[in-house]
Amino acid sequence: MSDVYAEPATGADPADPAALARYTTLRLGGAAARLETATSADEIVQKVRQAQRRDEQVLILAGGSNVVVGDAGFPGTVVLVRSRGLRVVAEDADTVTVRVEAGEPWDDLVAATVANGWSGLECLSGIPGSAGATPIQNVGAYGQEVAEIITGVQVLDRTDGSLGRVDAADCGFAYRSSIFKYSERWVVLSVDFRLHRSPLSGPVRYAELARALGVAVGDRVPLADARAAVLRLRAGKGMVLDAEDPDTWSVGSFFTNPVLDRAAYELLRQRALGADLGEPPAWPGAGDMVKVSAAWLIDKAGFSKGHPGPGGVAISSKHTLALTNRSGTATTEALITLARHIRDGVHERFAVTLHPEPVLINCTI
Repeated sequence: MSDVYAEPATGADPADPAALARYTTLRLGGAAARLETATSADEIVQKVRQAQRRDEQVLILAGGSNVVVGDAGFPGTVVLVRSRGLRVVAEDADTVTVRVEAGEPWDDLVAATVANGWSGLECLSGIPGSAGATPIQNVGAYGQEVAEIITGVQVLDRTDGSLGRVDAADCGFAYRSSIFKYSERWVVLSVDFRLHRSPLSGPVRYAELARALGVAVGDRVPLADARAAVLRLRAGKGMVLDAEDPDTWSVGSFFTNPVLDRAAYELLRQRALGADLGEPPAWPGAGDMVKVSAAWLIDKAGFSKGHPGPGGVAISSKHTLALTNRSGTATTEALITLARHIRDGVHERFAVTLHPEPVLINCTI
């Protein structure tokens, strides 16, 4: 199954040492039948091959910030990816390409690139997880996404056991997606990122970030300034992990922003205007498609920040898109019930179907 990205939730301490709640930021998930730790690419390959010889299902789990694990856990081998390290594999006067091990903590990597004067990741600061998971989800935020800077991904192909490289052009990158997501074929071992040698950020594309920096959209700012502003914005939305803040006990955004064709968007627009809700926030998508704010849809369908769900789950008090294990003692079924309620309520109000962003393991909405 797909890799996921995040650091383990240190506050989770279920009695069963194999409980996957220990390794997810939601602090949810039942036990694995077998739990293995891999500290290098070679160990990842070895442990996956061993599980396959035992004819077991395999789940590759980096840290758990983009995965929802069912209460029944996982009936096979879970390989915890804990490989670390990065090295320069190519460079010229303007760029540097770094190869990063799959288990390298993502924000540590971003901090290192900023410190070294390498531009390209600064707006992805504060995202929990590992480097190896970023191509799977095509991680993006504040106008940057990894598809723009990944040159290739080193992988294990589980269909034939071979090791190889998938070039960026063959990764199938799309909005929060790639060929790796929802596929059992590939195991990411390391990722190559090409960054620019520059003390300045890329052009600031996101209006909210530009306002926070006091600059115009399109301006460049010092890398450290961009990183600091992004961290402040994310923290204000409960999107930076904090063991003391239950609003961060989530998978970040639970639903993706819907991408609609023009006819569907016009139907949404007419419903919104007819209900005196104003114009739905939207942005041009690929071709003639329109991307719509999922947070706006959820809020206007009656699910505001802090909205409670069953059994101790709730929408974050800081961000409408985050569903949280607020009590710290909830179940996955309770979270899934809340997600279904929100999805169905949005569809009833606006005829738009929301889709989950995280990978769902042994559960479904």
